[in-house]
Amino acid sequence: MSFVIGILAIWAAAMLAWFLVTKYIKSSDLDRIKNRLSGTNKAKKAKTGKAGEASVMQLEPGTKNRLAQKIVDKYRLGPKIGNFLEQAGMRWAPARLVHTCFIGFAAGCVLGWMLTSSILISAVLGGVAAAAPVLWIWRKRKARLHRFEELFPDALEFVSRSMRAGHAFSVSLEMIHREFQEPVAGEFRRTFEEHNLGLPIEIALQKLAKRVPSLDVHFFVSAVLLQKRTGGNLAEILDKLAYVIRERFKLRGRIRAVSAHGKMTATALSAIPAGVAVLMFYTNPDYVKFFFKDDTGNIMLGSAVFLQLVGYLIMQKIVNIEV
Repeated sequence: MSFVIGILAIWAAAMLAWFLVTKYIKSSDLDRIKNRLSGTNKAKKAKTGKAGEASVMQLEPGTKNRLAQKIVDKYRLGPKIGNFLEQAGMRWAPARLVHTCFIGFAAGCVLGWMLTSSILISAVLGGVAAAAPVLWIWRKRKARLHRFEELFPDALEFVSRSMRAGHAFSVSLEMIHREFQEPVAGEFRRTFEEHNLGLPIEIALQKLAKRVPSLDVHFFVSAVLLQKRTGGNLAEILDKLAYVIRERFKLRGRIRAVSAHGKMTATALSAIPAGVAVLMFYTNPDYVKFFFKDDTGNIMLGSAVFLQLVGYLIMQKIVNIEV
């Protein structure tokens, strides 16, 4: 009886994963084909609008992932996920990320059940597979913000030299787009375009600080806004700010070198149990299969993995020193 239930569960999970994958691929392909074949009609509709009047609003592109979109709308996750994707430099819709996590969860559950026939292991693998897209985007976001912080002091000095040469502050922001690489170029170009289209420079800079959650950017925005209210030499302020940011980078590098030993120790201590488990699997398989086939073994294995992750996070927190 349990064998039949397991087969039915695998079949249901596989059909769900196949349905989600085919639905996503078909919708993206159809949208791409429609955009190519009816691009002129869409452009005309965008210009005329429903009432035949010119429309200046850019509507948000719809999504056919109805289940994911309903979850995003119900729990109001759109702004948070959208900001997270924007900081990573990805042009995904929030529903697409939720949809991808669903597909990963279904695929992980099917794989876990086929390998171990354990509901607990299947749920754990499903959770790991569902979290994989979020972790990948988080790593891209972290790398993009780190690259921004590396180029930011040079951008501040460029704005300072440009203002000393006689250019306006807003024009100096636009010149960064031609002289620097991404992501600094794109972020400052967007700030300039928002200001050029009528948005006050104060609000445009505040939106920049919201898109780039960096302490250095907040210092920059606060310095510019304070200078506009009280006056002063903005070029000199930007030079000093660039100097302070570079000194923070030097100090951060020294701390990273000192804490490298602690990070290597944390990684080694966390890898030892996994290495012992692999060796035991080859030397004494019957002893290891207890953790996968027995219910008590499943609970012990899940608890061990959870505590191992908690210990690794605690060790990383100890050696992670913010500057």
